[in-house]
Amino acid sequence: MSKRELRKVFKEKRKSLSAAERAKLDDLMLIQFQTVDLPFIYSLLTYWPMEYHSEPNTHLFTDYIEFRNPELKIAYPRIELTGDKMVAILIDKETAFRKNSFGTYEPENTETIRPDAFDMVFVPLLAIDMNGYRVGYGKGFYDRFLADCCEDCLKVGFSYFEPVEQISDKHEFDVPLNLCITPQSVYVF
Repeated sequence: MSKRELRKVFKEKRKSLSAAERAKLDDLMLIQFQTVDLPFIYSLLTYWPMEYHSEPNTHLFTDYIEFRNPELKIAYPRIELTGDKMVAILIDKETAFRKNSFGTYEPENTETIRPDAFDMVFVPLLAIDMNGYRVGYGKGFYDRFLADCCEDCLKVGFSYFEPVEQISDKHEFDVPLNLCITPQSVYVF
């Protein structure tokens, strides 16, 4: 299937899940994530889940990584529309967030972290294939950001659904993930 077709199908599949079903699936994904033999993570780029897109609760997974390393540097993305790019903003316990024009929450802090400084990046997705290529929301912000991450940065996605066999129209600039966590499995690419 094409990205466009997958985007439509998986948006509908996610919206069909009740809040209770999603909470259960989030818990199952956290259990799967905890089985992964991860290296020590010093810096993490995560993201605020969009409720209106019924995204997995990334706060659970971020809290788990922070529990493993209380000194963890955590950043959230901010979209810079003037440069049509995404930057990573360092946060702390006092950080305020505001909703941007896409409806996602972004930190109001200003201290940025370069892409090559991250050990792990949580990457939003609607669907993923068996080669680690994902279907996002179609703007390309994450692929451009991930292209500048260091080679050993772990790129992790979370999906309520199992991977599809193949995305028919992947682009040469698409960056595959290293791991995808589903309620039933951990996929390593």
